[in-house]
Amino acid sequence: MIMYEPLVAPRSEYLEVRGLRHHFRHWGDNGAPLLLALHGWMDSSASFQFVADRLARRFHIVAPDWRGFGRTQWGGGDSYEVGEYLGDLDAFCRHLSPSGPLLLLGHSMGGNMAMLYAGVRPDRVAAVVNLEGLGLAAQPAEAAPGRLRQWLDQIAAGARLADYDSPQTYAQRLMRDNPGLDAGKALFLARENGCPDGERWRLRADPAHKIVNRVLYRLEEVLACWRGIAAPVLWVEAADSAVRARAWAEPGYEDRLACVASLQRALVEDAGHMLHQERPDEVAQLVADFLARAATVPDGRPTM
Repeated sequence: MIMYEPLVAPRSEYLEVRGLRHHFRHWGDNGAPLLLALHGWMDSSASFQFVADRLARRFHIVAPDWRGFGRTQWGGGDSYEVGEYLGDLDAFCRHLSPSGPLLLLGHSMGGNMAMLYAGVRPDRVAAVVNLEGLGLAAQPAEAAPGRLRQWLDQIAAGARLADYDSPQTYAQRLMRDNPGLDAGKALFLARENGCPDGERWRLRADPAHKIVNRVLYRLEEVLACWRGIAAPVLWVEAADSAVRARAWAEPGYEDRLACVASLQRALVEDAGHMLHQERPDEVAQLVADFLARAATVPDGRPTM
């Protein structure tokens, strides 16, 4: 198994953000338009390497490791909550661009956070590219007692993550989960997202992420945030994604998209949920073309 060799090497930076030491990857010229890239759950900023290889000539891409993932410090609590990520994202934006709006690129959990933030702080976001950040199933208030009971049981029992014999074994697991991911990229991700632990290879992630969120997914609150989005949004789905299939099985799912005032949609064929890893050329082209169009929209925002 020959590991993928990045075309553009990232630069690492560590910053203290809201009391935790956060790791950031940078690709591209610091003077280029800033694109803040937000990775998904159980992933890291390395997830964007293959797209960054294709976009670094046009953008300064900055990708943080969320708290408790990658090389960022663990939170230290029993579990993690959405509000913590939103607070961190606000701090990232204030640090990276104190006065002007930013371009956001998010995958899965990162896409969901980008959408929330763009609705809560519309003046801070110039455009959003959402890769498979499709939201969750609506949950009624009556589900709260069961959810809280599950949360209590899980924090009492603790959580653990699977470990592996070697990076190669972890890479094989990644390819099983993502059939469109080739062996070289899988080994690259296995090495970036894992580290040695004695004779085993473990994920760079806090096991507490496996504890269920005690707060229900409150769809009406999420949609209220989406209605506040002023920036243009590119909504990208993968044709073979199980996450997409579950989302569209939700009654009235199409109505959610109507909440976003300026929404463009794209579908990436022959790709699963990790579309930016499986089809980086196509995803990078979608990102570049959309952001070029967004820069010409006469909405009073600065052009790129």
